[in-house]
Amino acid sequence: ALDTGENLDAVRSALTSTAGIDPETFHEWATGHGLEAISTWNTEQPASFDTVLLPAGSTQTVTGTYQPSTNNSTTLTNSPARSRTTGTLISALRQMLQDQLPDYMVPAAVVVIDHIPLTPNGKTDRKALPAPDYTSTGSGRPPRTPQEEILCTLFAEVLGVPSVTVDDNFFDLGGHSLLATQLSSRIRTTLGTETPLQTLFEAPTVAQLAPRLTQGVTRPALVAQPRPEALPLSFAQQRLWFLHKLEGPSATYNMPLAMRLTGDLNHQALHESINDVITRHEALRTVFQETDGQPLQRVLDPEHAHIELRIVPTNKDGLAARVDQAARHEFDLSAQVPLRAELFTVTPTESVLLLVIHHIAGDGWSMGRLAQDLVAAYTARHTGTAPDWPQLPVQYADYTLWQRDLLGDDTDPDSPFTAQQNYWAEQLAGLPEQVTIPTNRPRPAIPSYAGDSTTFHIDPDLHQTLSELARSTGTTMYMVLQASFAALMTRLGAGTDIPLGAPIAGRTDENLDQLIGFFVNTLVLRTNTANNPTFTDLLTQVRQTSLAAYTHQDIPFEHLV
Repeated sequence: ALDTGENLDAVRSALTSTAGIDPETFHEWATGHGLEAISTWNTEQPASFDTVLLPAGSTQTVTGTYQPSTNNSTTLTNSPARSRTTGTLISALRQMLQDQLPDYMVPAAVVVIDHIPLTPNGKTDRKALPAPDYTSTGSGRPPRTPQEEILCTLFAEVLGVPSVTVDDNFFDLGGHSLLATQLSSRIRTTLGTETPLQTLFEAPTVAQLAPRLTQGVTRPALVAQPRPEALPLSFAQQRLWFLHKLEGPSATYNMPLAMRLTGDLNHQALHESINDVITRHEALRTVFQETDGQPLQRVLDPEHAHIELRIVPTNKDGLAARVDQAARHEFDLSAQVPLRAELFTVTPTESVLLLVIHHIAGDGWSMGRLAQDLVAAYTARHTGTAPDWPQLPVQYADYTLWQRDLLGDDTDPDSPFTAQQNYWAEQLAGLPEQVTIPTNRPRPAIPSYAGDSTTFHIDPDLHQTLSELARSTGTTMYMVLQASFAALMTRLGAGTDIPLGAPIAGRTDENLDQLIGFFVNTLVLRTNTANNPTFTDLLTQVRQTSLAAYTHQDIPFEHLV
Protein backbone atom coordinates (compact mmCIF):
# COMPACT_ATOMS: atom_id res chain seq x y z
CA ALA A 1 0.00 0.00 0.00
CA LEU A 2 2.89 2.34 0.74
CA ASP A 3 4.66 1.49 -2.51
CA THR A 4 1.55 2.18 -4.57
CA GLY A 5 0.86 5.48 -2.77
CA GLU A 6 -2.58 4.53 -1.46
CA ASN A 7 -4.49 6.69 1.01
CA LEU A 8 -4.43 6.53 4.80
CA ASP A 9 -7.41 4.16 5.15
CA ALA A 10 -5.79 1.66 2.81
CA VAL A 11 -2.49 1.89 4.68
CA ARG A 12 -4.24 1.42 8.03
CA SER A 13 -5.96 -1.73 6.74
CA ALA A 14 -2.70 -3.09 5.40
CA LEU A 15 -0.98 -2.65 8.78
CA THR A 16 -2.98 -5.53 10.25
CA SER A 17 -1.53 -8.05 7.80
CA THR A 18 1.89 -6.74 6.89
CA ALA A 19 4.99 -8.57 8.03
CA GLY A 20 6.67 -5.30 8.95
CA ILE A 21 7.29 -1.71 7.85
CA ASP A 22 10.50 0.23 7.88
CA PRO A 23 9.95 3.49 9.86
CA GLU A 24 11.79 5.47 7.18
CA THR A 25 9.49 4.09 4.48
CA PHE A 26 6.48 5.13 6.51
CA HIS A 27 7.92 8.61 7.03
CA GLU A 28 8.53 8.98 3.28
CA TRP A 29 4.94 7.96 2.57
CA ALA A 30 3.66 10.52 5.11
CA THR A 31 5.72 13.31 3.54
CA GLY A 32 4.36 12.45 0.11
CA HIS A 33 0.81 12.82 1.43
CA GLY A 34 1.32 16.17 3.14
CA LEU A 35 1.73 14.67 6.60
CA GLU A 36 4.40 14.58 9.28
CA ALA A 37 5.02 11.26 11.04
CA ILE A 38 6.32 11.25 14.63
CA SER A 39 7.30 7.79 15.80
CA THR A 40 8.36 6.14 19.03
CA TRP A 41 9.20 2.56 19.93
CA ASN A 42 6.32 0.67 21.50
CA THR A 43 7.14 -0.01 25.15
CA GLU A 44 5.06 -3.19 25.34
CA GLN A 45 6.26 -4.72 22.06
CA PRO A 46 9.92 -3.79 21.47
CA ALA A 47 9.77 -4.95 17.82
CA SER A 48 6.97 -2.48 17.06
CA PHE A 49 6.70 1.29 16.90
CA ASP A 50 3.86 3.80 17.29
CA THR A 51 3.34 6.78 15.00
CA VAL A 52 1.37 10.02 15.33
CA LEU A 53 0.42 11.76 12.05
CA LEU A 54 0.14 15.55 11.93
CA PRO A 55 -0.35 18.00 9.03
CA ALA A 56 2.98 18.92 7.48
CA GLY A 57 4.42 22.11 8.98
CA SER A 58 2.18 21.88 12.04
CA THR A 59 3.40 23.98 14.97
CA GLN A 60 1.36 21.96 17.44
CA THR A 61 3.43 20.54 20.27
CA VAL A 62 2.74 16.92 21.09
CA THR A 63 4.97 16.77 24.14
CA GLY A 64 2.12 17.92 26.36
CA THR A 65 -0.08 15.03 25.26
CA TYR A 66 2.14 12.52 27.02
CA GLN A 67 1.07 11.47 30.50
CA PRO A 68 3.09 8.71 32.17
CA SER A 69 1.22 5.66 33.34
CA THR A 70 0.68 5.01 37.03
CA ASN A 71 2.85 1.88 36.95
CA ASN A 72 6.62 1.83 36.71
CA SER A 73 6.82 1.53 32.92
CA THR A 74 8.91 4.00 30.99
CA THR A 75 6.36 4.95 28.35
CA LEU A 76 7.89 7.43 25.90
CA THR A 77 6.69 9.39 22.90
CA ASN A 78 8.13 11.61 20.22
CA SER A 79 11.70 10.26 20.14
CA PRO A 80 12.47 6.71 18.99
CA ALA A 81 16.17 6.99 19.81
CA ARG A 82 15.48 8.25 23.29
CA SER A 83 13.54 5.13 24.23
CA ARG A 84 16.80 3.18 24.16
CA THR A 85 18.91 5.63 26.15
CA THR A 86 16.59 7.40 28.58
CA GLY A 87 17.02 4.82 31.36
CA THR A 88 20.78 5.30 31.35
CA LEU A 89 20.36 9.08 31.20
CA ILE A 90 17.99 9.27 34.16
CA SER A 91 20.14 6.94 36.26
CA ALA A 92 23.30 8.93 35.52
CA LEU A 93 21.56 12.25 36.20
CA ARG A 94 20.15 11.08 39.52
CA GLN A 95 23.53 9.72 40.61
CA MET A 96 25.15 13.05 39.75
CA LEU A 97 22.52 14.94 41.77
CA GLN A 98 22.95 12.63 44.76
CA ASP A 99 26.72 13.16 44.64
CA GLN A 100 26.48 16.96 44.55
CA LEU A 101 23.33 17.86 46.51
CA PRO A 102 22.00 17.24 50.01
CA ASP A 103 19.37 14.48 50.17
CA TYR A 104 16.48 16.89 50.62
CA MET A 105 17.39 18.74 47.39
CA VAL A 106 17.48 15.67 45.14
CA PRO A 107 14.35 15.73 42.93
CA ALA A 108 11.71 13.15 43.74
CA ALA A 109 11.18 12.34 40.06
CA VAL A 110 12.98 12.94 36.77
CA VAL A 111 10.91 13.06 33.57
CA VAL A 112 12.45 13.26 30.09
CA ILE A 113 10.70 15.50 27.54
CA ASP A 114 11.64 16.73 24.07
CA HIS A 115 10.89 20.40 24.56
CA ILE A 116 9.71 22.74 27.29
CA PRO A 117 6.10 23.57 26.29
CA LEU A 118 5.43 27.31 26.29
CA THR A 119 2.33 29.43 26.69
CA PRO A 120 1.48 32.10 24.06
CA ASN A 121 3.30 34.56 26.37
CA GLY A 122 6.50 32.57 26.16
CA LYS A 123 6.35 31.22 29.73
CA THR A 124 6.58 27.57 30.69
CA ASP A 125 3.20 25.91 30.18
CA ARG A 126 3.12 23.84 33.37
CA LYS A 127 -0.25 22.32 32.52
CA ALA A 128 1.30 20.76 29.43
CA LEU A 129 4.19 19.17 31.31
CA PRO A 130 3.91 15.43 31.92
CA ALA A 131 2.92 14.52 35.46
CA PRO A 132 5.83 12.91 37.36
CA ASP A 133 5.34 9.37 38.58
CA TYR A 134 5.96 9.80 42.30
CA THR A 135 5.53 6.12 43.05
CA SER A 136 9.15 5.38 42.25
CA THR A 137 12.34 7.39 42.28
CA GLY A 138 14.15 4.82 40.19
CA SER A 139 16.99 4.30 42.68
CA GLY A 140 15.32 3.42 45.98
CA ARG A 141 16.07 0.23 47.86
CA PRO A 142 13.38 -2.26 48.89
CA PRO A 143 12.67 -2.84 52.61
CA ARG A 144 15.22 -5.06 54.31
CA THR A 145 13.51 -5.83 57.63
CA PRO A 146 9.92 -6.50 58.71
CA GLN A 147 9.86 -3.12 60.42
CA GLU A 148 10.95 -1.33 57.23
CA GLU A 149 8.34 -3.26 55.26
CA ILE A 150 5.62 -2.11 57.63
CA LEU A 151 6.83 1.48 57.46
CA CYS A 152 6.91 1.41 53.64
CA THR A 153 3.31 0.20 53.66
CA LEU A 154 2.26 2.95 56.07
CA PHE A 155 4.04 5.64 54.02
CA ALA A 156 2.26 4.46 50.87
CA GLU A 157 -1.18 4.28 52.53
CA VAL A 158 -0.97 7.79 53.97
CA LEU A 159 0.42 9.30 50.75
CA GLY A 160 -2.06 7.44 48.56
CA VAL A 161 0.58 5.86 46.31
CA PRO A 162 0.99 2.19 45.39
CA SER A 163 4.41 1.75 46.99
CA VAL A 164 7.49 3.50 48.31
CA THR A 165 11.08 2.45 48.86
CA VAL A 166 13.13 2.91 52.00
CA ASP A 167 14.89 5.87 50.35
CA ASP A 168 11.79 7.80 49.23
CA ASN A 169 11.36 11.10 51.06
CA PHE A 170 7.91 11.46 52.64
CA PHE A 171 7.71 15.18 51.90
CA ASP A 172 9.03 14.86 48.36
CA LEU A 173 6.16 12.48 47.64
CA GLY A 174 3.57 15.07 48.63
CA GLY A 175 3.63 14.79 52.42
CA HIS A 176 2.96 17.75 54.70
CA SER A 177 2.39 18.34 58.41
CA LEU A 178 -1.25 17.18 58.30
CA LEU A 179 -0.35 13.92 56.58
CA ALA A 180 2.61 13.56 58.91
CA THR A 181 0.17 13.65 61.82
CA GLN A 182 -1.78 10.81 60.22
CA LEU A 183 1.42 8.85 59.64
CA SER A 184 2.43 9.29 63.28
CA SER A 185 -0.95 7.91 64.33
CA ARG A 186 -0.64 4.92 61.99
CA ILE A 187 2.84 4.14 63.34
CA ARG A 188 1.54 4.33 66.91
CA THR A 189 -1.34 1.95 66.16
CA THR A 190 0.70 -0.54 64.14
CA LEU A 191 4.10 -0.55 65.84
CA GLY A 192 3.16 0.67 69.32
CA THR A 193 5.64 3.54 69.41
CA GLU A 194 5.32 7.31 69.53
CA THR A 195 6.79 9.25 66.61
CA PRO A 196 6.81 13.02 67.18
CA LEU A 197 6.35 15.17 64.10
CA GLN A 198 9.81 16.61 64.61
CA THR A 199 11.25 13.12 64.18
CA LEU A 200 9.44 12.73 60.85
CA PHE A 201 10.86 16.03 59.63
CA GLU A 202 14.36 15.05 60.71
CA ALA A 203 14.11 11.50 59.34
CA PRO A 204 11.68 11.65 56.39
CA THR A 205 12.67 8.31 54.76
CA VAL A 206 11.99 4.80 56.03
CA ALA A 207 15.71 4.08 56.12
CA GLN A 208 16.29 7.11 58.37
CA LEU A 209 13.17 6.66 60.49
CA ALA A 210 13.37 2.95 61.32
CA PRO A 211 16.47 3.19 63.58
CA ARG A 212 14.87 6.07 65.52
CA LEU A 213 11.73 4.19 66.48
CA THR A 214 11.82 3.07 70.08
CA GLN A 215 9.38 1.09 72.15
CA GLY A 216 8.14 3.19 75.03
CA VAL A 217 5.17 4.88 76.58
CA THR A 218 2.42 5.40 74.03
CA ARG A 219 -0.88 7.20 74.13
CA PRO A 220 -3.92 5.27 75.35
CA ALA A 221 -5.79 3.63 72.51
CA LEU A 222 -8.85 5.48 71.20
CA VAL A 223 -11.62 2.88 71.22
CA ALA A 224 -15.36 2.77 71.83
CA GLN A 225 -16.07 2.68 75.54
CA PRO A 226 -19.02 2.65 77.94
CA ARG A 227 -20.75 5.99 78.32
CA PRO A 228 -21.14 7.53 81.75
CA GLU A 229 -24.53 8.90 82.69
CA ALA A 230 -23.09 12.41 82.68
CA LEU A 231 -21.19 12.83 79.39
CA PRO A 232 -18.90 15.88 79.52
CA LEU A 233 -18.10 18.17 76.62
CA SER A 234 -14.74 18.07 74.90
CA PHE A 235 -12.41 20.94 75.66
CA ALA A 236 -13.14 22.51 72.28
CA GLN A 237 -16.88 22.19 72.80
CA GLN A 238 -16.60 23.81 76.22
CA ARG A 239 -15.05 26.86 74.59
CA LEU A 240 -17.91 27.28 72.12
CA TRP A 241 -20.55 26.48 74.72
CA PHE A 242 -19.22 29.27 76.92
CA LEU A 243 -19.40 31.73 74.01
CA HIS A 244 -22.88 30.50 73.13
CA LYS A 245 -24.10 31.17 76.67
CA LEU A 246 -22.31 34.52 76.80
CA GLU A 247 -23.63 35.88 73.51
CA GLY A 248 -26.85 33.93 73.16
CA PRO A 249 -27.96 32.18 69.95
CA SER A 250 -26.21 33.66 66.93
CA ALA A 251 -24.84 32.72 63.52
CA THR A 252 -21.25 33.53 64.48
CA TYR A 253 -20.13 29.90 64.50
CA ASN A 254 -22.29 28.58 61.68
CA MET A 255 -20.54 26.57 58.97
CA PRO A 256 -22.58 26.55 55.74
CA LEU A 257 -22.05 24.02 52.96
CA ALA A 258 -23.86 24.87 49.70
CA MET A 259 -23.97 22.33 46.87
CA ARG A 260 -25.37 23.10 43.42
CA LEU A 261 -27.39 20.14 42.12
CA THR A 262 -28.43 19.60 38.52
CA GLY A 263 -30.64 16.98 36.87
CA ASP A 264 -33.70 15.14 38.13
CA LEU A 265 -33.39 15.24 41.90
CA ASN A 266 -35.13 12.67 44.09
CA HIS A 267 -36.29 14.83 47.00
CA GLN A 268 -37.36 11.89 49.15
CA ALA A 269 -34.05 10.10 48.66
CA LEU A 270 -32.19 13.32 49.52
CA HIS A 271 -34.21 13.78 52.70
CA GLU A 272 -33.56 10.20 53.79
CA SER A 273 -29.85 10.45 52.99
CA ILE A 274 -29.44 13.57 55.18
CA ASN A 275 -30.95 11.68 58.10
CA ASP A 276 -28.75 8.68 57.29
CA VAL A 277 -25.71 10.90 57.85
CA ILE A 278 -27.19 12.19 61.12
CA THR A 279 -27.72 8.60 62.24
CA ARG A 280 -24.14 7.69 61.32
CA HIS A 281 -22.45 10.55 63.21
CA GLU A 282 -23.51 11.07 66.83
CA ALA A 283 -22.07 14.59 66.86
CA LEU A 284 -24.87 15.63 64.48
CA ARG A 285 -27.56 14.36 66.86
CA THR A 286 -26.22 15.77 70.09
CA VAL A 287 -27.81 18.54 72.15
CA PHE A 288 -26.12 20.36 75.01
CA GLN A 289 -27.95 20.74 78.30
CA GLU A 290 -26.94 21.88 81.77
CA THR A 291 -27.09 19.89 84.98
CA ASP A 292 -26.14 21.68 88.20
CA GLY A 293 -24.53 24.40 86.12
CA GLN A 294 -22.36 21.99 84.10
CA PRO A 295 -22.92 21.51 80.35
CA LEU A 296 -23.31 17.91 79.27
CA GLN A 297 -23.71 16.13 75.95
CA ARG A 298 -26.97 14.32 75.31
CA VAL A 299 -26.83 12.03 72.29
CA LEU A 300 -30.33 11.58 70.84
CA ASP A 301 -31.58 8.30 69.43
CA PRO A 302 -31.72 8.43 65.62
CA GLU A 303 -35.51 8.41 65.47
CA HIS A 304 -35.63 11.48 67.73
CA ALA A 305 -32.93 13.35 65.83
CA HIS A 306 -34.26 13.35 62.27
CA ILE A 307 -34.64 16.76 60.68
CA GLU A 308 -36.88 18.06 57.93
CA LEU A 309 -35.65 19.11 54.52
CA ARG A 310 -37.22 22.48 53.82
CA ILE A 311 -37.90 22.98 50.10
CA VAL A 312 -37.86 26.64 49.10
CA PRO A 313 -38.83 27.67 45.53
CA THR A 314 -36.84 30.64 44.28
CA ASN A 315 -35.29 32.12 41.13
CA LYS A 316 -31.75 32.93 40.06
CA ASP A 317 -32.05 36.57 41.05
CA GLY A 318 -33.19 35.80 44.58
CA LEU A 319 -31.09 32.69 45.19
CA ALA A 320 -28.01 34.33 46.73
CA ALA A 321 -30.03 36.40 49.20
CA ARG A 322 -32.10 33.40 50.31
CA VAL A 323 -29.03 31.22 50.80
CA ASP A 324 -27.28 33.98 52.74
CA GLN A 325 -30.29 34.44 55.00
CA ALA A 326 -30.66 30.70 55.63
CA ALA A 327 -26.96 30.39 56.49
CA ARG A 328 -27.55 32.82 59.37
CA HIS A 329 -29.88 30.47 61.22
CA GLU A 330 -29.51 30.75 65.00
CA PHE A 331 -29.27 27.35 66.68
CA ASP A 332 -30.65 26.63 70.13
CA LEU A 333 -28.01 24.11 71.10
CA SER A 334 -29.96 22.92 74.14
CA ALA A 335 -32.94 21.76 72.06
CA GLN A 336 -31.94 21.57 68.38
CA VAL A 337 -29.54 19.19 66.72
CA PRO A 338 -26.66 21.21 65.24
CA LEU A 339 -27.52 20.57 61.57
CA ARG A 340 -30.10 22.27 59.34
CA ALA A 341 -30.96 21.52 55.71
CA GLU A 342 -32.76 23.57 53.05
CA LEU A 343 -33.20 22.90 49.34
CA PHE A 344 -33.63 25.92 47.07
CA THR A 345 -35.24 24.93 43.77
CA VAL A 346 -34.50 27.29 40.88
CA THR A 347 -35.81 25.18 37.98
CA PRO A 348 -37.07 21.58 37.79
CA THR A 349 -33.49 20.48 37.07
CA GLU A 350 -31.45 23.04 39.02
CA SER A 351 -31.33 23.52 42.78
CA VAL A 352 -28.99 24.35 45.65
CA LEU A 353 -28.76 22.27 48.81
CA LEU A 354 -27.65 24.24 51.87
CA LEU A 355 -26.44 22.37 54.94
CA VAL A 356 -25.65 24.51 57.96
CA ILE A 357 -23.72 22.90 60.79
CA HIS A 358 -22.84 24.58 64.06
CA HIS A 359 -19.11 24.63 64.74
CA ILE A 360 -19.66 22.79 68.03
CA ALA A 361 -20.44 19.67 65.98
CA GLY A 362 -17.94 19.98 63.13
CA ASP A 363 -14.84 21.59 61.68
CA GLY A 364 -13.32 22.19 58.28
CA TRP A 365 -12.24 18.56 57.91
CA SER A 366 -15.79 17.47 58.76
CA MET A 367 -17.30 19.36 55.83
CA GLY A 368 -15.59 17.10 53.32
CA ARG A 369 -16.70 14.01 55.21
CA LEU A 370 -20.26 15.39 55.41
CA ALA A 371 -20.40 15.83 51.64
CA GLN A 372 -18.87 12.41 50.92
CA ASP A 373 -21.22 10.55 53.25
CA LEU A 374 -24.22 12.42 51.87
CA VAL A 375 -23.32 11.46 48.30
CA ALA A 376 -22.89 7.81 49.31
CA ALA A 377 -26.22 7.78 51.16
CA TYR A 378 -28.10 9.50 48.33
CA THR A 379 -26.67 7.09 45.77
CA ALA A 380 -28.02 4.19 47.83
CA ARG A 381 -31.40 5.77 48.64
CA HIS A 382 -31.96 6.71 45.00
CA THR A 383 -31.86 2.99 44.17
CA GLY A 384 -34.19 2.13 47.04
CA THR A 385 -31.59 0.74 49.46
CA ALA A 386 -30.00 1.93 52.69
CA PRO A 387 -26.32 2.97 52.58
CA ASP A 388 -24.00 0.04 53.21
CA TRP A 389 -21.05 1.71 54.84
CA PRO A 390 -18.68 0.22 57.43
CA GLN A 391 -19.33 0.98 61.06
CA LEU A 392 -17.30 3.84 62.47
CA PRO A 393 -14.74 2.58 65.03
CA VAL A 394 -15.53 5.40 67.48
CA GLN A 395 -17.95 8.28 67.95
CA TYR A 396 -17.33 11.80 69.19
CA ALA A 397 -18.36 10.90 72.75
CA ASP A 398 -15.60 8.26 72.80
CA TYR A 399 -13.12 10.94 71.76
CA THR A 400 -14.32 13.22 74.56
CA LEU A 401 -13.66 10.57 77.21
CA TRP A 402 -10.35 9.54 75.60
CA GLN A 403 -9.15 13.16 75.50
CA ARG A 404 -9.49 13.46 79.25
CA ASP A 405 -7.68 10.15 79.82
CA LEU A 406 -4.94 11.29 77.46
CA LEU A 407 -4.16 14.56 79.24
CA GLY A 408 -4.91 13.51 82.80
CA ASP A 409 -5.64 15.84 85.69
CA ASP A 410 -4.40 19.43 85.43
CA THR A 411 -3.65 19.32 89.18
CA ASP A 412 -1.32 16.33 88.80
CA PRO A 413 2.28 17.59 88.43
CA ASP A 414 3.22 14.42 86.53
CA SER A 415 0.32 14.44 84.06
CA PRO A 416 0.73 15.11 80.32
CA PHE A 417 -1.57 18.10 80.81
CA THR A 418 0.87 19.69 83.26
CA ALA A 419 3.87 18.90 81.07
CA GLN A 420 2.28 20.57 78.04
CA GLN A 421 1.07 23.48 80.15
CA ASN A 422 4.61 24.06 81.44
CA TYR A 423 5.93 24.10 77.88
CA TRP A 424 3.43 26.73 76.79
CA ALA A 425 3.95 28.81 79.94
CA GLU A 426 7.63 29.10 79.03
CA GLN A 427 6.96 29.57 75.32
CA LEU A 428 4.45 32.38 75.81
CA ALA A 429 6.09 34.20 78.73
CA GLY A 430 5.97 37.96 78.16
CA LEU A 431 3.54 37.63 75.25
CA PRO A 432 2.40 41.11 74.10
CA GLU A 433 -1.28 41.82 74.75
CA GLN A 434 -1.84 43.12 71.25
CA VAL A 435 0.08 42.80 68.03
CA THR A 436 -1.34 45.03 65.36
CA ILE A 437 -0.34 47.24 62.49
CA PRO A 438 -1.34 50.88 62.18
CA THR A 439 -4.95 51.15 60.96
CA ASN A 440 -7.21 53.97 59.85
CA ARG A 441 -9.98 52.91 62.25
CA PRO A 442 -9.96 52.52 66.04
CA ARG A 443 -10.18 49.03 67.53
CA PRO A 444 -13.76 48.51 68.83
CA ALA A 445 -14.25 47.80 72.50
CA ILE A 446 -16.73 45.02 71.67
CA PRO A 447 -16.28 42.76 68.63
CA SER A 448 -18.93 43.36 66.00
CA TYR A 449 -18.04 40.26 63.94
CA ALA A 450 -18.58 42.41 60.86
CA GLY A 451 -15.29 41.35 59.37
CA ASP A 452 -14.50 40.37 55.83
CA SER A 453 -11.85 38.51 53.89
CA THR A 454 -9.80 39.30 50.85
CA THR A 455 -8.49 36.88 48.27
CA PHE A 456 -5.32 37.02 46.24
CA HIS A 457 -3.66 34.50 43.96
CA ILE A 458 -0.09 33.23 43.82
CA ASP A 459 0.93 32.56 40.24
CA PRO A 460 2.41 29.16 39.33
CA ASP A 461 5.97 30.45 38.98
CA LEU A 462 5.95 32.00 42.44
CA HIS A 463 4.33 28.89 43.91
CA GLN A 464 7.06 26.77 42.36
CA THR A 465 9.74 29.04 43.82
CA LEU A 466 8.15 28.85 47.28
CA SER A 467 7.91 25.07 47.03
CA GLU A 468 11.58 24.84 46.13
CA LEU A 469 12.45 27.10 49.08
CA ALA A 470 10.46 24.88 51.44
CA ARG A 471 12.18 21.76 50.13
CA SER A 472 15.67 23.24 50.32
CA THR A 473 15.17 24.36 53.93
CA GLY A 474 13.40 21.24 55.19
CA THR A 475 10.20 23.18 55.90
CA THR A 476 6.63 23.14 54.60
CA MET A 477 4.75 25.66 52.51
CA TYR A 478 2.80 26.65 55.61
CA MET A 479 6.03 27.43 57.46
CA VAL A 480 7.27 29.55 54.55
CA LEU A 481 4.04 31.55 54.52
CA GLN A 482 4.10 31.88 58.31
CA ALA A 483 7.61 33.31 58.24
CA SER A 484 6.62 35.61 55.38
CA PHE A 485 3.64 36.91 57.30
CA ALA A 486 5.73 37.55 60.43
CA ALA A 487 8.29 39.46 58.36
CA LEU A 488 5.52 41.47 56.71
CA MET A 489 3.92 42.35 60.07
CA THR A 490 7.28 43.64 61.33
CA ARG A 491 7.77 45.76 58.20
CA LEU A 492 4.30 47.23 58.63
CA GLY A 493 5.05 48.34 62.19
CA ALA A 494 3.76 45.52 64.38
CA GLY A 495 7.03 45.11 66.25
CA THR A 496 9.42 42.18 66.41
CA ASP A 497 7.48 39.79 68.68
CA ILE A 498 4.87 38.28 66.36
CA PRO A 499 2.54 35.63 67.84
CA LEU A 500 0.19 34.09 65.27
CA GLY A 501 -2.89 32.03 65.99
CA ALA A 502 -2.77 28.87 63.90
CA PRO A 503 -5.50 26.22 63.72
CA ILE A 504 -4.46 22.58 63.85
CA ALA A 505 -6.67 19.65 62.87
CA GLY A 506 -6.37 17.88 66.23
CA ARG A 507 -7.08 14.47 64.69
CA THR A 508 -4.08 12.74 66.19
CA ASP A 509 -5.56 9.24 66.01
CA GLU A 510 -6.43 7.42 62.78
CA ASN A 511 -9.84 6.41 64.17
CA LEU A 512 -10.87 10.07 63.88
CA ASP A 513 -10.14 10.39 60.16
CA GLN A 514 -13.67 9.50 59.01
CA LEU A 515 -15.55 11.17 61.85
CA ILE A 516 -17.61 14.37 61.82
CA GLY A 517 -16.93 16.41 64.94
CA PHE A 518 -15.15 19.42 66.42
CA PHE A 519 -11.49 18.45 66.89
CA VAL A 520 -9.63 21.55 65.77
CA ASN A 521 -7.45 23.38 68.27
CA THR A 522 -5.58 26.67 68.05
CA LEU A 523 -1.85 27.01 68.63
CA VAL A 524 0.12 30.17 69.30
CA LEU A 525 3.17 30.26 67.03
CA ARG A 526 5.53 32.98 68.17
CA THR A 527 8.17 34.42 65.86
CA ASN A 528 10.98 36.76 66.87
CA THR A 529 12.09 39.04 64.03
CA ALA A 530 14.52 41.10 66.13
CA ASN A 531 18.10 41.78 64.97
CA ASN A 532 17.08 41.65 61.30
CA PRO A 533 17.53 37.90 60.69
CA THR A 534 17.93 36.56 57.16
CA PHE A 535 14.84 34.88 55.80
CA THR A 536 16.60 31.51 55.96
CA ASP A 537 17.36 32.07 59.65
CA LEU A 538 13.74 33.11 60.19
CA LEU A 539 12.56 29.91 58.50
CA THR A 540 14.81 27.83 60.76
CA GLN A 541 13.28 29.51 63.80
CA VAL A 542 9.73 29.01 62.51
CA ARG A 543 10.44 25.35 61.79
CA GLN A 544 11.71 24.71 65.31
CA THR A 545 8.84 26.60 66.92
CA SER A 546 6.18 24.92 64.81
CA LEU A 547 7.45 21.37 65.34
CA ALA A 548 7.62 21.91 69.10
CA ALA A 549 4.09 23.32 69.05
CA TYR A 550 2.80 20.30 67.12
CA THR A 551 4.30 18.03 69.78
CA HIS A 552 2.39 19.95 72.48
CA GLN A 553 -0.84 20.45 70.53
CA ASP A 554 -3.27 18.63 72.85
CA ILE A 555 -3.73 21.24 75.54
CA PRO A 556 -6.86 23.38 74.95
CA PHE A 557 -6.37 26.87 73.56
CA GLU A 558 -8.21 28.55 76.43
CA HIS A 559 -5.51 27.28 78.80
CA LEU A 560 -2.82 29.04 76.77
CA VAL A 561 -4.05 32.65 76.68
